[in-house]
Amino acid sequence: MSKYDVIVLGSGPGGYVTAIRASQLGLKTAVVEKESLGGVCLNWGCIPTKALLKSAQVFEYLNHAEDYGLKATGVDKDFTAVVKRSRGVAEGMSKGVQFLMKKNKIDVINGFGKIKPGKKIDVDGKEYSADHIIIATGARSRELPNLKQDGETVIGYREAMTLKDQPKSMIVVGSGAIGVEFASFYNSMGTDVTIVEYMPHVVPVEDEDVSKQFERSLKKAGVKVMTGSSVEKVEKTKSGVKATVKTKKGEETLEADIVLSAVGIKTNIENIGLEDVGIVTDKDKIIVNDWYQTNMPGYYAIGDVTPGPALAHVASAEGITCVEKIAGMHAEKIDYSNIPGCTYASPEIASVGMTEKQAKEAGYELKVGKFPFSASGKASASGAKDGFVKVIFDAKYGEWLGCHMIGAGVTDMIAEAVLGRKLETTGHEVLKTIHPHPTMSEAVMEAVADAYDEVIHL
Repeated sequence: MSKYDVIVLGSGPGGYVTAIRASQLGLKTAVVEKESLGGVCLNWGCIPTKALLKSAQVFEYLNHAEDYGLKATGVDKDFTAVVKRSRGVAEGMSKGVQFLMKKNKIDVINGFGKIKPGKKIDVDGKEYSADHIIIATGARSRELPNLKQDGETVIGYREAMTLKDQPKSMIVVGSGAIGVEFASFYNSMGTDVTIVEYMPHVVPVEDEDVSKQFERSLKKAGVKVMTGSSVEKVEKTKSGVKATVKTKKGEETLEADIVLSAVGIKTNIENIGLEDVGIVTDKDKIIVNDWYQTNMPGYYAIGDVTPGPALAHVASAEGITCVEKIAGMHAEKIDYSNIPGCTYASPEIASVGMTEKQAKEAGYELKVGKFPFSASGKASASGAKDGFVKVIFDAKYGEWLGCHMIGAGVTDMIAEAVLGRKLETTGHEVLKTIHPHPTMSEAVMEAVADAYDEVIHL
């Protein structure tokens, strides 16, 4: 039996990052992976979807070349080539993780891992032991009882990434990040897209101003949006599918080539030995403390399988915190109120901290500022005037309570707000931090200026 200091079950952005940090700290480490290194994120999630979205963005640019004083004739798309490029990007990233495993002298154990009592893992009949076992098995697309995925007419994100033929029409059920990113991609490529969302607004976790702006942008781009609605049943037809949608006005029937179910995720905690070891779970999640220890000594869990936000960067941070604590370092607890969220649709959405509604409900007296990209010189020059930056401050102490952005490139801008909040900066400090001109990032400074009645360019 091979013995390790740490064995990580799963090699997604939680698992492989955890393993690398453990190795850096001098711990003999192994990773167990049943599929490809990098997990869902690198192979079927974060990375390949961004490759698809980039192809769609370039296609849109070419089709709107005249807006930039250019002429592009004979512009066409090769859907198969677009998918192939996306898969190539994913494979390249997975090979990069392979390199990192070798570089950091981490053993990769291929196969399905199942934890056992006595701090052991069985991988397809072979046993391994470790002082510390970290579960990082991630999640998959969740299925609704009335929306079973068959991989053909009702699909999940995996199939949406690798369709052989581009559908002429698509119904997207759910308007979270996964749903709207695929809606943006397929709409840009020419598919007739309808989004069905149960909540009153699309991207319902976002600030209401962002949700309303995003819905306007979707409709402007030609996406049909049905909020406050639910898909009751889906029937297969000769040409595709027929969906019965319950709306505020009654039932409506939609027809399309295909339905994409994007109604959240389901954790991968079945058949991995949790019951055998006696690890406590609640509502599909493994219960852990601030250092990601389960109720059983020597067993830990990070990422999507735990109650925190199901985001790649959260899983990585949790894994690093977990192994630093194991190694005896003075680890710092993660501040879950300062986790950025990003949606890579068109336009992009990025946010951190409280929404305006949440801040009011928490009893704060607020200073709220907003700066539209329509007033930004860089946005005008780039042809990307849709959207805005919105900031929320505590009027009493100047604490930066929240920041919400929608527009081109905002997923690369949100880190300023995350860092500012981490350093406990105030509105006045942001206002007196000189931002380069012309840039999209100036909108942050201008939004803060608006909150403090000092805005120049509005």
